[in-house]
Amino acid sequence: MSEATNEPGQRTGRRWNQGLRGVLWVCGVALAIHVIPLFLPRNMPEQELAIARATENVEGRLRFLVPLKHNDKATAADLRTAAELLREGAPAEAHDLALEAERRDPNALETQLLLARICDRERMTRCVEQSLGKARKLAPMDPRAELLRADLSEEKGDIEGATEALSRAYSQAPGDPLVGVRYGRLLSRMGRPEDALKVFTSLEGKVPAARLLVEQGLVLTKEGRSREAVRLLQQAVQKDPKLAEGHFQLGIAWFQLGNADAAEEALRQADRLDISDTRALATLCTLQVKAGRLEGARQTRTDLERRFPQRMDAIREQCRLP
Repeated sequence: MSEATNEPGQRTGRRWNQGLRGVLWVCGVALAIHVIPLFLPRNMPEQELAIARATENVEGRLRFLVPLKHNDKATAADLRTAAELLREGAPAEAHDLALEAERRDPNALETQLLLARICDRERMTRCVEQSLGKARKLAPMDPRAELLRADLSEEKGDIEGATEALSRAYSQAPGDPLVGVRYGRLLSRMGRPEDALKVFTSLEGKVPAARLLVEQGLVLTKEGRSREAVRLLQQAVQKDPKLAEGHFQLGIAWFQLGNADAAEEALRQADRLDISDTRALATLCTLQVKAGRLEGARQTRTDLERRFPQRMDAIREQCRLP
């Protein structure tokens, strides 16, 4: 009787021991995969780059990446990758690696773009201009140099300079939807709505129709032409009923027209379509406060705080109740 009673327990113990050994074996293999490369002879750039990627602090990365400058096996692409890994924390060393990449492959556009970003990090304006100039000479019809110039200008608050750069990028790649949409948005931001609408019209057939209507509606909303904006945004959500951004922008346009009920309906639909985004309900809460619907605003904010407890401070900042 005793032996029969103990037999299930013994089987359970054996299974538990086997499971534990399996877990320990897996952990041991994983540890070996990560540790063994550190003890192997390393003369391949790929090894140094892999270890550097797994190293969080810049000081640790420098030890593996700086010697690549003198490694004959390192390609220009390897050196660019190393420079990118050091760009934020050690821009001077990143600059040296990028210059070596340029020496090994003088015709690589990617190297000049990287040099421009590094020089900007070092606040070397002349170097930025030289690198972007070389990039344009290497690829006159490639918009990436002008797109980078637009990025750097926007970061400095130079919206006019960014718009000029995007104008050149758009002329280099008139059929590129990403370039066109960005250029149109910036034209609208600069107070040039008709030019923005022309750009968006030129993108018909290259951007999904519903999304293009949303972009056009945004231009009109910004200019206070809310009735026209509502018409376009209604067309957008009819073409693509699951387009959350379309419903979101429609809600804002409806509110500008003074139709708070339609605005709330559109914003709640946007929230239902993308429950991970707080914007729709946060905007609804703000609009409810403006409309004097304080009880509704409290309920909306409570719903947001319940769904996103980790963002509670941001939500309260977005929707301030009197």
